[in-house]
Amino acid sequence: MSAARGDTEVIAQARGVRNCFGKQVVHDGLDLEVRRKEVLAIIGGSGTGKSVLLRTLIGLNRPAAGSVRLFGQDVYAPRARSSASLARRIGVLFQQGALFSSLTVLENVALPLIEHARLPALEAMRLAALKIALAGLPADAGDKLPMELSGGMVKRAALARALALDPDILFLDEPTAGLDPIGAAAFDQLILTLRGALGLTVFLVTHDLDTLYAIADRVAVLANKRVLANDRLEAVAAIDDVWVQDYFHGPRGRAAQAARK
Repeated sequence: MSAARGDTEVIAQARGVRNCFGKQVVHDGLDLEVRRKEVLAIIGGSGTGKSVLLRTLIGLNRPAAGSVRLFGQDVYAPRARSSASLARRIGVLFQQGALFSSLTVLENVALPLIEHARLPALEAMRLAALKIALAGLPADAGDKLPMELSGGMVKRAALARALALDPDILFLDEPTAGLDPIGAAAFDQLILTLRGALGLTVFLVTHDLDTLYAIADRVAVLANKRVLANDRLEAVAAIDDVWVQDYFHGPRGRAAQAARK
């Protein structure tokens, strides 16, 4: 597991959050804190709202109740929602990458630099090429369309776009899903390297036990519409809860622990 971080400054916070879609209540009274420079992994069973929580924290899903703050600002306050400075401090990698299929990788990565940073196209393209290299892609990947990339390259291209504006916090939604074990391990190591080099905070939605053991500083478990626990992996794995015990101590959990030793 990655080295523990000593910084306790809270940069993302949810308090009493209630998320519902019609009569379906996904979260009710949910509290969560994300600390600067940590990798916080979010886990939970199907339907516990892991991706919904991510979207709520970044301002894409207004909760029915409760508050959400990033860098001390209320995410859903009118001033914050119109603030380009807040948006520039957040990088997001959605499931499946969410790249624009009609744009090349270089154009995808340059787009936020043009739209949010207001950079001239040539300068945006130059910086985009640097981000593509930072994400571990070869230079010629920039000229390709997303459909011409492998699954692992799509993930890295999406990561390059998430890094385009030099964010303080990365939100990653199942970044290793669909990757083979070697590709997933390489992506995990890339996240650790970027966190160390750039001082990033990482909010990571995942189901990948290998990823948890490789890079998570803390693990938050979603259950019963709330955060059941938010602690170091060893402490969370010891919780007396059926789902937690099945998750961490079933066959895959045991294999991930064995690989760590």
